[in-house]
Amino acid sequence: MYLTSEKKQEIFEKHGKSVTNTGSTEGQIALFSYRISHLTEHLKKNRKDFSTQRALIRLVGKRRSLLDYLKRKDIERYRAILKELNLRR
Repeated sequence: MYLTSEKKQEIFEKHGKSVTNTGSTEGQIALFSYRISHLTEHLKKNRKDFSTQRALIRLVGKRRSLLDYLKRKDIERYRAILKELNLRR
């Protein structure tokens, strides 16, 4: 599988508040971004995989709602995560 527990731990160490706090907004956004990039590469090779396409669209929506939440609550953390993950907004 592409997303092992070691990879998740690495993502939460780098972007989250702590390794054990896997529910932090920044950590979840980073995890969604990793999954989105993986699914995007998959869809480039498999254009007719509509279930993966639907999953990708749902993930993008979840990440967008978390980014909107972060923007409302703490604009500085929002800007930091956008810069850290190279997301445009």
